[in-house]
Amino acid sequence: MDVESGPDSPDISPFNGESQILWKSISLTHVEYPKGDFIGFFLAWASLLPFCIIVGFITLIIFRRDLHTISYFTGLLLNEAINWVLKHLIQAPRPVRNRQLYTEYGMPSSHAQFSWFFSTYMILFLFLRIYKNYNLIDDVWKYCVSAICVIGSSIVLYSRVYLGYHTIGQVSCGTLLGVFFGAAWFCTVCVILTPFFPILASSPIGEFLMLRDSTLIPHVMWFEYTSSRTEARGRQRKSRKSQ
Repeated sequence: MDVESGPDSPDISPFNGESQILWKSISLTHVEYPKGDFIGFFLAWASLLPFCIIVGFITLIIFRRDLHTISYFTGLLLNEAINWVLKHLIQAPRPVRNRQLYTEYGMPSSHAQFSWFFSTYMILFLFLRIYKNYNLIDDVWKYCVSAICVIGSSIVLYSRVYLGYHTIGQVSCGTLLGVFFGAAWFCTVCVILTPFFPILASSPIGEFLMLRDSTLIPHVMWFEYTSSRTEARGRQRKSRKSQ
């Protein structure tokens, strides 16, 4: 967690040079926003986007067991570890907010670094690894997903500044590091790790864990859809014959 409320922390405190502001927490989280501020309420929820991404990755890994997805998530975890090390080496304080007791340093912003690592890797994956269509119209969805990633990451880093958790310099540093590490990890996965995917998937451990290597399949979603449909139709025909 980013913050921890002190036992004697006041409920009302000055923020960004304004007069007394009442702050309210989102239920089940420590993310706070100015009470009655709709923009702050929206940005407080938006700042939780990295946690939603983590839940999504865990769900995908459990149900799909794809090695590239596992590598992607591993990169995100390594990115977070690097962020933690940098924070404790730089030891830059967060913006002063008297109502809370901070337990972590603020440079670089972990939210910004996480979000831009995710977006950078995703965009590179879409345009360099996913199948290429013969015309621009068929690739519109790639541009839409890329735009959503960029907009979402921008909202996350803006929320950290707006809500007073980080300075502009801290989120800017996190953004640059996220872009750099995202691109570096993508290259690492493509050049170094991908050649080992078939070996790992066919190993006894890989077969036991039902790991998949979808690297050479051009359209994974279409492949899985047609495979499941073909299997379902085959079983329906067998069921009719046995009746």
